[in-house]
Amino acid sequence: MKLNKNDLFYFICEKSKDIINIIIKQKLKEIQQFTEYQNHNQNQNKPYNSILNQPFGQVFKLIPRIISFENKKQFFHQEISQIRQSTSNLQIRLKIRRKEVLLDSFQSIKPLTPEELKGRLKIEFQDEEGIDAGGLIREWFIILSKEIFNPNYCLFLPSQSGNTFQPNPNSHINNQDKDYFKFVGRIVGKALFDGYMLDAYFTRSFYKHILQQEITYHDIQDQDYEFYKNMNWIVENDISALDLTFVYETNEFGKHQELELKSGGKNIAVTEENKLEYIHLICHHRMTMRIQEQIKWFLAGFHDIIPSKVASVFDSHELELMISGLPEIDCKQQIIQFICFLFFYFFQVADLKENTEYHNYKPSDQLIVWFWEILNTYDSTQKAAFIQFVTGTSKVPLDGFGYLKGISGFQKFQIHKAYNINKLPTAHTCFNQLDLPEYQTKEALAQKLTYAILECKEGFGFG
Repeated sequence: MKLNKNDLFYFICEKSKDIINIIIKQKLKEIQQFTEYQNHNQNQNKPYNSILNQPFGQVFKLIPRIISFENKKQFFHQEISQIRQSTSNLQIRLKIRRKEVLLDSFQSIKPLTPEELKGRLKIEFQDEEGIDAGGLIREWFIILSKEIFNPNYCLFLPSQSGNTFQPNPNSHINNQDKDYFKFVGRIVGKALFDGYMLDAYFTRSFYKHILQQEITYHDIQDQDYEFYKNMNWIVENDISALDLTFVYETNEFGKHQELELKSGGKNIAVTEENKLEYIHLICHHRMTMRIQEQIKWFLAGFHDIIPSKVASVFDSHELELMISGLPEIDCKQQIIQFICFLFFYFFQVADLKENTEYHNYKPSDQLIVWFWEILNTYDSTQKAAFIQFVTGTSKVPLDGFGYLKGISGFQKFQIHKAYNINKLPTAHTCFNQLDLPEYQTKEALAQKLTYAILECKEGFGFG
């Protein structure tokens, strides 16, 4: 098969990605050393000059898929360091009441300019003594990120699984919802800017909206798995007898409404020929159109701090890790928590294996043996990507994989046999389920599994 120039270029890059990443790592190191030298020999703040404006920076625009997560993180930190250098004399001091953490933070952050928001943050909790050496800031971010999802504020709704959140299409109940979404965008951006993690997990489609990346109908599965199953059924079956039209029915505040998905939609039948357009439109409405104002204001706040071109080097899974992170050791934690951390990190594959259910496979089957051997070879980034792929989030129970939650409560990790060896492994995140074809060689399994979890190839997208 003859490849066109673009396909040939990406094929060569894919085959050479290890050496490409070595070169990128070295080049980033050289840029960092040069920037540090400049900063050391200049007494005044210098303007921000993005790596992306340099010839080398084009690699992050052209082949972000090929670049390792570690190199992307290094690029991001160097960009933020340059931005911070241009605003190094600014400082933000917030005095917050614990019981009013959202209101006080909102009122303090709202009047600040984008430049002021990039200043050094100092937190003081009212009527509490304490020197903020970073611990109070970390605590403030965690408390605030939890409060943002408080249903009393009507800003976000939990997905069907309850593990992730999506903007509430009816957030207008809160008459300041636009300002609050801009505030939330600023908080997420500020946490990224300052290197703090949030206790905040969004739906896959919302991460893609933050990155302004393409959405597919598969992204709706962690938001509403039953709806996703219905859409998949439509894709795979003849729907001639269903009598569907291009209409989306809603029931909000007890009021039934019908929304036409296209002009004259109530008079247009869904057929075998146009059913993919129907799925495209109905999922686009649910994941994008009904929350487009909330997305707009969130991005306005986020981009006050994080330039869109800098964030865009990540994919949605990488952005989740940047915002919510992997568990880290806090030197102030108790010894027992430290032991739990070590157990999670060094024995998580064994723990996952002990808490796995098999469907049409047995633990002794050759493919399953290969599967666990391959998983054991993964580094921490690949393991995190795998967990995201099969559960929809990097958030793993502190008590181990035996306490994974599914759509109906506790649900262990499941491996189901799939019967098309020409397809990639697929996942159903609401059930912590991996559909794994019975590949003939360990090499084929390793290649297809790794490609699936890192590239997340999906169906048609939304333009």
